[in-house]
Amino acid sequence: MPKKVLICDDEPYIIESLSYLVKREGYEVITAEDGEEAFNKAKEILPDLIFLDVMMPKKSGFEVCQQLKKDERTKGIYIVILTARGEESNEKRGKEAEADEYIVKPFSPRKLSAKIHEILG
Repeated sequence: MPKKVLICDDEPYIIESLSYLVKREGYEVITAEDGEEAFNKAKEILPDLIFLDVMMPKKSGFEVCQQLKKDERTKGIYIVILTARGEESNEKRGKEAEADEYIVKPFSPRKLSAKIHEILG
């Protein structure tokens, strides 16, 4: 059974490009377009990896990350924060929310693909 990757972003083109990249690597893709949907799907599906945008409707990526890391069932899920905001203060918030990685958009598909392999083996 392929490993599952949850992609959470409110920008359809980001979901589309990330989905293509992840599927091409042989992993199953689940998507969410807002923070609440991302949180609920993560708890239901228990993906192996989550790509989480910071600025989303209903709940921010930081909130979702923090809540998932506090939950016994989801705290072990590897979470990568993807954001267009590269300021140090945002990176600090990502660490405080216990994100495993913090990647600033635009990202290199080749580097992201290598990162996915590094995380999921």
